[in-house]
Amino acid sequence: MMIQWLDVVRALSLVMVIEGILPFLSPVRARAMFTRMATVDDRGLRTVGFLSMLSGLLALQLIHWLA
Repeated sequence: MMIQWLDVVRALSLVMVIEGILPFLSPVRARAMFTRMATVDDRGLRTVGFLSMLSGLLALQLIHWLA
């Protein structure tokens, strides 16, 4: 099945909404988190990014299995 571009745009839009929740609700905590992230080395950021992608893929697979 071919990926529909509208679905990709919806998914990216949802990511933007989710990423905007913390800065909207608590700008002080968001700023502190971003400051801490700036001090993490490249390997640490890559690890966090990989784990985030992996958990997202697992969640999508779980949703697919349950649907």
